[in-house]
Amino acid sequence: MFVTLFIDLVGFSIIFPLFPNMLEFYMGHESTTGLFGALVGGIDRFSAYAGGTGYDGRLVLFGGVLGSVYSLLQFACAPTIGNLSDRYGRRPVLLVSIAGLACSYVMWFFAHSFAVLVVARIIGGIMSGNISTASAVAADVTTPRTRSKGMAVIGIAFGVGFIVGPAIGGISSKLDLTAYWPALEAYGVNPFSFPALLAFLFTVFNLALVAARYPETLPKERRGTSDTVRIANPFRLFHTEAYPGVTLTNVAWFLFILAFSGMEFSLTFVGRERFHNTPTQNAYMLLFIGIVLAVIQGKYVHPKSDVRGVKRMSLEGLACVMPGLAIVGYAKSLPVLYVGLFLMAAGSAMVMPCMTALASLYTPLDEQGRVLGVFRSLGALGRGLGPLFACAMYWQLGSAITYYLVAAFLIAPLLVASRLPKPIDHEHGALDPAEV
Repeated sequence: MFVTLFIDLVGFSIIFPLFPNMLEFYMGHESTTGLFGALVGGIDRFSAYAGGTGYDGRLVLFGGVLGSVYSLLQFACAPTIGNLSDRYGRRPVLLVSIAGLACSYVMWFFAHSFAVLVVARIIGGIMSGNISTASAVAADVTTPRTRSKGMAVIGIAFGVGFIVGPAIGGISSKLDLTAYWPALEAYGVNPFSFPALLAFLFTVFNLALVAARYPETLPKERRGTSDTVRIANPFRLFHTEAYPGVTLTNVAWFLFILAFSGMEFSLTFVGRERFHNTPTQNAYMLLFIGIVLAVIQGKYVHPKSDVRGVKRMSLEGLACVMPGLAIVGYAKSLPVLYVGLFLMAAGSAMVMPCMTALASLYTPLDEQGRVLGVFRSLGALGRGLGPLFACAMYWQLGSAITYYLVAAFLIAPLLVASRLPKPIDHEHGALDPAEV
């Protein structure tokens, strides 16, 4: 599952350093026509009413919208996909969702039109709910006392995937297929089709790997009988109060992701505005974040979480992210920026796997897929709303004030997480207090 999730996230994150330049491409080709032209007109009318400051308002706001589409759909679909994996097993759900991701990358390859790109992001967002299934697999094959280590392995896959994906995206963006074969433009091929092709090839390899090597980890006797009515309404899946700690964990997770994802998404725009970064230079910035994530999770979270406790480590991570955001907001030179990026990445490397482990520890074994699907869905909702809020604030207030305000906002999830109860081993009774 580490390899599967790693490959999945490489394909997913290839697009990250490309956003500012992709939007400039569509702005140059469709500023008055099609879906892009309609959205530009709406933003211009809003600008005339509200005003804005800082970096190109159109570019930042479009970035927020495009970044949000994917995650909002993941929010809607993650509980359903987790629910289905509880009922029918992890393997078939993974195969269908990975195949769907491959289809979304094919559409991106031919997305000379902004509307086609949006449809591709919609399909990808629907299918990306399979991350909740990956978390459920980690729960299937670990015990409550090793759950945080299992989630740290999932977190390392995230970190390493975010190292390789943006680096590939930034470097591969230098190859414009239409510059060598202009006739391809008639089929929808665009300057960013080569990164899309690589994402597609990674995903096809992933599909073949899962089909050939992945064993089912949820035996039939452990599969739940989830309420099928809830599948149609993901909001109803948030009723997890029956398990003490899950609701508080979900709230803290949502507040953290709401704040952090907006800042994470806007980093490429900060790089382009303040330091005139190219896609490759933005990729180096994201590469640094990915390296820090992987190292902290591999060298600190994985070996130390059962000693220090996942709740305590979550609080340490939240406390680390806050000054990191403030430093990024202040940074006027690259060394200062990278200090802030280090603290942001190190803190999130602790928060993400530890809060996932807490949600799993509070949940009975036959509900892991559904509850972790809800947990991932809340994270996806935060990632959907975060870029919208962050880019709107960025456009209205400028980048520095936005980062300062979000750093202060993280006090809220810190207070919520401090109230979390001790996790329970649903197989053997209460965990030893020293282990939580």
